Amino acid sequence: MKYVTIIDIAKALNISKSSVSKAFNNRSDIKSDTRELILRTAKEMGYSPNPFAKRLMNQCSFQIGLVVPEFINAFFHEVMIGIQEVMFEKGYQILIMNSNESSEKELENVKTLTSNMVDGIILSMASQENVAYYSSLIDKGFPIVFFNRIPTKQINTSKVLFDDYKWAFFATEHLIYQSFKKIFHFAGPSSMAISKQRKLGFIDALKKHKISVDEKSIIETGLLISDGQREMEKLINSGNLPEAIFAVNDPAAIGAMKILKKHGYKIPEDVALVGFTESKLAELIDPPLTSVAQPTNEIGRTAAKLLLEQIESKGIFVPQTVILNGQLNVRESSIKLNEK
Repeated sequence: MKYVTIIDIAKALNISKSSVSKAFNNRSDIKSDTRELILRTAKEMGYSPNPFAKRLMNQCSFQIGLVVPEFINAFFHEVMIGIQEVMFEKGYQILIMNSNESSEKELENVKTLTSNMVDGIILSMASQENVAYYSSLIDKGFPIVFFNRIPTKQINTSKVLFDDYKWAFFATEHLIYQSFKKIFHFAGPSSMAISKQRKLGFIDALKKHKISVDEKSIIETGLLISDGQREMEKLINSGNLPEAIFAVNDPAAIGAMKILKKHGYKIPEDVALVGFTESKLAELIDPPLTSVAQPTNEIGRTAAKLLLEQIESKGIFVPQTVILNGQLNVRESSIKLNEK
């Protein structure tokens, strides 16, 4: 397929390329009848502007990168939809890359995106290992917005967070109000800020209600269903079962639930469970899982708007940290029968 160019239109009308360009850019130094003739001829010939040339002229690619650590959890899909809603309205395309929980792959993804001249990146980190590199990009004026999994060190850019501490506190307190005393926490990787905040919320809720915090009650588990399964098997084999478990996320809670049911334990009669992130499975499993719901669409839309601000500011902007709220969706997995 041959594309019609400005040169083709100029040849057809026997005029200069600059005249055609002036007509397309609505310049005042070209006669109105000449402009109308050029525009009419361009339409008849099927001309459409070259998007790459337009991007070069504007010094803007109208593409942004999105790097996430995994797509197993629906959380990142839902955030992506929010980002798309904002970016598509502004004419941006989104290049989506998955680090698969690898800091090396994450860095490779970011370098690939920057070498392909994206205008900015929205990033949720797999680990803290690449923070120095991201900081150097930001110092050079490259727009980056972090969300969900953010740098634990100070970095001069915008961030979108969920109040993990508060909602972990409320989730744990819900179990306490159900009269559970022996409560364990399946924690996420200690290198992640969200893991630290959810763990701290768990500890402080116990302290508030004068429940002692045993080191053995906090188990660094992981973020996958298989992680929850592995640690639950260990607990059953040890004979040290809790009355309730608050898990760092839904997959870890669901993994624990599967193993408990496999060994004949009843939920919540024998062990109650609370998750985090409100996955699609939370309402579908039996019994339905109590979980903390995050405003995923709002997280995505907010991150996209903050990135657009950086891109349009041309390096002169004030970094913002936006902390969003959520809700605890209480279901059968955590309600004592005598409390129903």
